[in-house]
Formats: sequence, structure tokens, C-alpha cells
Amino acid sequence: MAAFWNSFDSEISGCDCLGDSHLRQAPGDSIASVPYISVTMAAKKENSDDEVDEKVKKYLRGEAANLEGVKDKKLKGQLAVREDLYGKSAKTAAKIEKWLLPSEGGYLEAEGIEKTWRIKQESIAREVDILSSRNQYDIVLPELGPYTLDFTSNGRYMAAAGRKGHLAIVDMKTLNLIKEIQVRETVRDVAYLHNELFFAAAQKKYPYIYNREGTELHCLKEHGPVLRLQFLKNHFLLASINKFGQLRYQDVTMGEMIGNFRTGLGRTDVMQVNPFNGVVALGHSSGTVTMWKPTSSVPLVKMLCHPGPVSSLAFHPNGHLMATSGRENKIKIWDLRKFEVIQTLPCHAKTLNFSQKGLLAAGTGSFIQILADFSGSQNYSSYMTHSMAKGYQVGKVLFRPYEDILGIGHSMGWSSILIPGSGEPNFDSWVANPFETSKQRREKEVHSLLDKLPPETIMLDPTKVGTVRVPQKKEKPTKKDVEAEMEAAIETAKDTEFKKKTKGRNKPSKRAKKRREMIDKAKRPFLEQQTQEHETSRKKQKTNPETEMPKSLQRFVRQKAT
Repeated sequence: MAAFWNSFDSEISGCDCLGDSHLRQAPGDSIASVPYISVTMAAKKENSDDEVDEKVKKYLRGEAANLEGVKDKKLKGQLAVREDLYGKSAKTAAKIEKWLLPSEGGYLEAEGIEKTWRIKQESIAREVDILSSRNQYDIVLPELGPYTLDFTSNGRYMAAAGRKGHLAIVDMKTLNLIKEIQVRETVRDVAYLHNELFFAAAQKKYPYIYNREGTELHCLKEHGPVLRLQFLKNHFLLASINKFGQLRYQDVTMGEMIGNFRTGLGRTDVMQVNPFNGVVALGHSSGTVTMWKPTSSVPLVKMLCHPGPVSSLAFHPNGHLMATSGRENKIKIWDLRKFEVIQTLPCHAKTLNFSQKGLLAAGTGSFIQILADFSGSQNYSSYMTHSMAKGYQVGKVLFRPYEDILGIGHSMGWSSILIPGSGEPNFDSWVANPFETSKQRREKEVHSLLDKLPPETIMLDPTKVGTVRVPQKKEKPTKKDVEAEMEAAIETAKDTEFKKKTKGRNKPSKRAKKRREMIDKAKRPFLEQQTQEHETSRKKQKTNPETEMPKSLQRFVRQKAT
């Protein structure tokens, strides 16, 4: 009977529908097990309530409004009803989260003294399912490398570009090659536009835009010999930096050049977009990182990050963290809310990239290191490592969205490895759907064009959009401004035309006299303001006795009691 009660306890502990009245004592057994079951159920219920409370905080729209100061009873009642509705909707969202977000992200867990960074890709491949193991591969094309990569926002398609002119589009779900072309000139970078139908390639002289079938659609000659490309999907802007240090923004919907700025800090090939606010960051050979927006000819921020050249940088998906690496073999993690270094790691990286869940990949030579922050304290430590075959030189690392996969572009082709816990397990089909059909893609394209943001919304703190600007104190106009205003008023008085009156009242002398009166009338407010300021300054001088007496006698002046 003891075994029966143990099994009954395990079945009933996860069920809240049974109360104490449903429990009956079995014949011949002790009743001591019954309170144990009820205590277990109560503990389970408390834990579930705590979990729900934590999830409710996530869905609440900030703190509740303080209604004590509201005097209008009708308004107070309406606001109270609104706050009650907010609380109910947050509770409902927290309860159904397990149905809306069914998948949970997993990480590598080591047992005992084992370390996760010692686990090899071969060991992971033996434990995962067949579909996941297919994502471990190595494409070797030594004659056309080195390669660079880019994924679509939903992670379904990948564009690979070889330095020797090879462009390829791959369906990552079926691993089928959709199209490949040979442009027969140098290709430095590749970037997808708003969906998989269009991509831009930075070639030897100019960047070109191609469609999915490999047809050349546009040649962007105004950009010049581009080194790096980035696409701002919310603003439909293609940003580029060329050999001469010129940063350009072009609207791909209308073809209009939005911004063309000379950085003045020399040639650079380090460029990244902050996904939080759309600000473009450039890393320079002087060790500085500058942040730009298309409506400003000067950088929004110019910060010295390293004593030597900046080799790469990356932004966290939340937009508050930035990772930079320098030639002095150091990786720095920056808090962009305070522009301070929060961590310095002693390792070099030629390329950096953050995953959707906050893992940081750093690649240099033929070695790749994955750093993770599991504690949430922004303290990154080694999570996984991977060594490529000898002779492979890593050029770019890029996490695939919504998958635990890291794409690697290197000198001999491109590769893919498994990084558990790197991708977001639950996708929002309204934002990015890896399984979208052609009809859904067309609908999404129309909606994204309707929701397109103007370039003026790009700023360091996008939460200020829609807020009311705080009124500032009126600055006192300078002497030059006052003189300019007075001259403008005099000119307008001189240019006034008089009506033609009857004979005798339209003499030139009377006209001149009237014009002089108008000029004096226009001057009068400015002269009165000058005399008033002069009097106030004289009064201030009189009230200060120290200014009237010589320096030798100022120490004998009676001080006023404070």
C-alpha cells in the first residue's frame, strides 16, 4: 500500500482540482501521509502564484497611476476602471503565456567539474536530432573565398558572397541552393534588404542591388567603392561606408539620397547598426567609435574605446550594450546608457556578433569563442569554443535568427555550427515568420511600407518620440541680434507705400516727414529697451558699495548681515 500512496502523491501533487475533502485514508495505512499531500499541494500553489506575479510585472504597462490627487470624481472613476482593466489584461496574458510561448530556450549544462567550453561539436552532434545535426556543415570553396554572410530577419534564407565574385542564395530550411551568380569582380560585402527578394552587394566600384533570380536591378554609383553595407529595415534605408570615409544613406523605396557625410576620420570597414534606435556606429583607426543619424552632419556620439584601431563592434539586441574589440587584444563591453565600460576581456576578435538571447561570438584566426552572461549581471564568461581546420581564417561570424546556429564565413568557404541557447525559441509571426508563404510575404511587405518610419525618428533615445518638449528659458538676445532686428524694422518702415491723397496733402515734404515718424516709431521699442537695461545696470552698481570705493578702502565697508 505504501507504493500505492507514493504513486498517488506524485499524481496529485501537480493537480489543484482536488482538495482535502477528496483524500481518504486507506485501510491499514497511517493517516500521516494525508497532511503531507495537502502541504505539497499548498506549496505548489504558492509557487505557481509567485510565478504568475512575476509574469504579471512583465506585462504591466509601468506603475499604476496615483489617483489620490485627482479631485474630479468622474475622472477618478474612469481612471480607476482603466487601471483595473490593465491589471486584468496583464494577469490574463501571464496565465496564457505557457500557451503563447510554448518553447523554452536551453543551454549546455556541465556536470561536476566538467566545463561547457570543453564540449566539442562532435559530442553535440551525437546527442541532437537528425534535423539539427544537418545544420553542422562545412562548404569548402577555396578558389572563391574569403566569404561573408547575411541572413534574412526571419532566418530562413542566407546570402553568401565570395571575394572573387561568387554570390549565392541558400534556403536554410531545406539547404537547397536557390541561385548563384558570378559577377567577375571583387565583392566586399552583402546585405539583405527588407525581405529575401532583394539583396545588395558591395562590389569593386559600386554597390549593386539584385533580385532573388540574380538579375541586376540597380547600380548605386553615388555610393562609390563601398566597404560595408547595412540595412535599416524599419526606415528602409541602405547605409554604406566607402573607401574615402564617406557615410551615405539611401531610401530604397524612392531612391532618394537621404544623407551624405564625410566622417573625417579616414578609411574604415567597421560598421554596425544598433537595432534599438537605428543609429549607425563606425569604428575608426584612431580607436574612436562614432554614432551617426541621417539628419545630422556631425556624429551624435564620439567615444574613445581603444588606444589602437577598432577591429570590430556589435550591439546587443536590447540596444543598451555594445561590444568592441581593438588591436591591443582586448574586448570591451560598454553600457550605452552611461557610456561606460562594464567589462574588459583579454582576448582579440576580428569579428563580433550578438545572438538574440545575448550570447557573444568572437572570431579571430581559426578560433571562435562564445561568451555568455547567464547571471544577468552583464558579466560575460567563456561558454563554448570551436577551432576551425588549420589554415582557415575567420572573416565573419553571424548568428542565425530563431535557430541555435552560428554561421561562419572564412577564407575557404563558409561553415555552420550548433550553439545551444543562442536563438529565440518563440517567433512572432507578425514580426518574422520563418515559415511564411508568398501571400503572407506580400501582405507583410505592404504593411511594413505603410509603417515605414521617417529618418527624423532615428535618435539615441527613441522613447522621446511622441513626448512633449520641455519649454526652455528664453535666452537673452545678443547686441548683434538686437541691432539686426532694429535694422530690419527700419527697412520695413522705409519700404512702406503711402496712399495717394488729394492735392496739397500729397507733398514730398509731408511724405518725408511721415516716413521719418514711422522710422522713429519702429526704433522706439529698441531704444526704450536699451535705456531700461542701462538703468538696471546702473542701479546694480550703486547697490554694490565695493564698486564705488577704491580697493584699498573696500575692506572697511560694513558687511550686511546674512
